[in-house]
Amino acid sequence: MDQFILNLIHRPEMVPEYSATVTGQGKEEDIGDKALLTESLDIFKTQQRLAHENGLKVTIQMTYASLFNDEAVEIAKHDHDVYGDEIALSLLGLPCEEFREKYKTKDFCIWMFSMEDKKAIVNDVFEKFHDRFGFYPESTGSYYMDADLTNYIKAAYPTVKCAVATCWEEGPKAYHTCNNSWYTLFDGGPWAPWIPSKQNTHAPAANAAEDSGIVAIPHLSRDLIACYDGNGSNFGTHPQNVLRGMIYDTKTWEYPYLYNLIDQYRSLGKYNNGYAYNMMFVGPGWMNKMGRWEQPYELLYKSYSDGCAYYGKLKKEGKLVDMTMSEFADYYREKKGVDAGNYNEPECALWRDILYGSDKQLFWYCDPYMRACVNMDQGGAIVDLRPYAAKLEWPVGIGTKHVQDASYPFLIQEKYRAGYFTHYAGEGTVRSAKLSYKGEEVDLCLCPTHAHFSQEGKTRILTLDPVTIEFRDLTVKLQTKEYFEEGSSNIKIERTILEMSDPSAEVTLNEYMVACYGTTEYSEDMSHITLKIDGPEEKTIHYEYKCREEGVKGATEVSAVIPEIETRVSMTASNADAEGYVKEGYAFSPMFTLGYRKTISDKEVFATWLNLAKAN
Repeated sequence: MDQFILNLIHRPEMVPEYSATVTGQGKEEDIGDKALLTESLDIFKTQQRLAHENGLKVTIQMTYASLFNDEAVEIAKHDHDVYGDEIALSLLGLPCEEFREKYKTKDFCIWMFSMEDKKAIVNDVFEKFHDRFGFYPESTGSYYMDADLTNYIKAAYPTVKCAVATCWEEGPKAYHTCNNSWYTLFDGGPWAPWIPSKQNTHAPAANAAEDSGIVAIPHLSRDLIACYDGNGSNFGTHPQNVLRGMIYDTKTWEYPYLYNLIDQYRSLGKYNNGYAYNMMFVGPGWMNKMGRWEQPYELLYKSYSDGCAYYGKLKKEGKLVDMTMSEFADYYREKKGVDAGNYNEPECALWRDILYGSDKQLFWYCDPYMRACVNMDQGGAIVDLRPYAAKLEWPVGIGTKHVQDASYPFLIQEKYRAGYFTHYAGEGTVRSAKLSYKGEEVDLCLCPTHAHFSQEGKTRILTLDPVTIEFRDLTVKLQTKEYFEEGSSNIKIERTILEMSDPSAEVTLNEYMVACYGTTEYSEDMSHITLKIDGPEEKTIHYEYKCREEGVKGATEVSAVIPEIETRVSMTASNADAEGYVKEGYAFSPMFTLGYRKTISDKEVFATWLNLAKAN
């Protein structure tokens, strides 16, 4: 039976990250301000009431500050006993007088502290929780939890089985729309629940040995197109995201987009064996009486009330199952964990634009070896690729190389490295193909299409509608299929010439991947990359920004090794007579290219594989 599961999470922040500044304008900072504490608690009580009136269970993630508040503790105990709410522990909401006094800092992001401080803070918060409730929590979370932090929590407090562990695509795009002031950089993770590996939170575990021992959920369910193209904070199933994005009728205060977004998450069961997931995670800060940005309190209240009512309606109709975080962790482990033997089962989303009125489709795929995005607006090109196969260990926080940047590095990322549509010179990162005939060349990135999803055994298949390419004196109809085989660590792309206006003609198909590595827009040092061709001849290029190219007819493999991210990426081809080639970039266009060229004719099929592995 299909299941659409909701995690509804509230956190009683006593010093909300927004309210303290919005309500305190013109005053000296006072995080112990009694009016602020009272209002925060009132909002939390309102949110709890709205959830319970609609028959929804809540996970109450107690913040450190709330553990010092007797009323907040009593509310949590009451709602646990009466409504079945889970009492959990958030690592958000650290700032309070007690915390500031002990740690002498205004930092509040747990993953940014030194490892020594992370351990001390975890011990403080967990032991304070135990003092107040008499037990340790089964769930925790933050905007992001790095692997070292997660591993420590699981070792020290083994009751923890579930955690909010990343904010989907909360990277440079969100940073720029926060006036370059919101240093939460963690692009590249899953958009739906996963079992994180011990090596890297973003990369799902491939087996029991890699399993960190928790089930991770994202911080909010995001719009998988609008959030990828722009600031994720405007496009999520938290009602404030929709208001922040101004996606509502200012006269009627209606927001059909919110319901469409929830419904599109419901539809993801079609691509995931009947299972779909959604979460809503809110603190009181955005709902204070002074309003937020353009919205008055009345609209803030209405949006949250309506959101809870919609989930409640779905539950009454038997279309939604509400679970606490720990309940969900048990469900998910039974479905995907070690006993089920389903670590490699992917998460898939064929996502359509529901905001801007376009025909745009993206397909997202995530498993323990990769996260990939296919853009049908660009002919089925791969426009985002994260090599989870490397299981890259990436320590985060003070004292590491990455104080703020927790993103999982990409090989392809069209938003930060241009994609197909580039400047007058150079290339952007993309995996696509070009067709050439008598001196004319057309890139499939210029051929918008639509995709249809199917599954055969352990393989997920994207079948794209055929595209027609018109040269001066030849018309070619071509179809693309893309295969994602569970656990294979590769993507197979198959091109078929369905028909030609001149059946005797031959065209050249160039299957290529332009790539680099990094987590932001800024280029990394490419000089340690090695490009190689294997086959009848062996050719190697050690990257020196010299714009060199090598090719071998009948190449068995073309590859690149990127030591900085411990990744080996390669391409292989179905035909032994294809020419494999590698190409080095230059300083103005610091990329590398892997590819195969093949002359093909009417009704011919040519397949290539993009393969990912850990380089060691």
